[in-house]
Amino acid sequence: MEFEFLKTALVTLLVTLDPPGLAPVFIALTLGMTGAAKREVAVRACLIAFAILAAFAFGGRAVMDALGISIPAFRIAGGLLLFYIAFDMVFALRAERRRELASEPAPIDHIRNVAAVPLAIPLMAGPASITATMLLAGRAGGDPLALAGLMAIVALAIAVVFAVFLAAERFSRWLGATGAVVLSRMLGVVLAALAVQFVIDGVLSVMRAGAG
Repeated sequence: MEFEFLKTALVTLLVTLDPPGLAPVFIALTLGMTGAAKREVAVRACLIAFAILAAFAFGGRAVMDALGISIPAFRIAGGLLLFYIAFDMVFALRAERRRELASEPAPIDHIRNVAAVPLAIPLMAGPASITATMLLAGRAGGDPLALAGLMAIVALAIAVVFAVFLAAERFSRWLGATGAVVLSRMLGVVLAALAVQFVIDGVLSVMRAGAG
């Protein structure tokens, strides 16, 4: 197993996961939750994301080929889902729910839902990270040692994201209630732009494939 392969895998996954970029998302989506609830969201999101990336590393390409699903289709679907979340955040459709969360413990179903969507999917285990993981697994060439090393790198990258989530909790205290609301609205606009970019990338990939 080459050290160069592991180094490339780590850099690629850190870039596609973008831990610093996930921090404000985590703050906005867990606004009003207790510290324990935020930690539970972080743990669940990281475990779900790791499971998804591991599954795609070992069998993603075969399943997608069997179902006739392309990477551009993943990008478009992920973009549409992300745009829905962004719309919800910009227009404060969750405001009443978050006010309730501020005065009582977060319901377990809400914690699970936020951890799964949009944190784990599509922000962590999204089109970019899934594609990168599948490409790296293909580069491993079926070598069990290389695949084990890739899984260790995936776990390390997810651990970095988890550490960023825990640090984001302190940052949210500095922001205060008003700052958190403003950040949530601004983040919604950024997420909307990111969602549109996902869709554009997917459409361009389809057009290039058709032209080829």
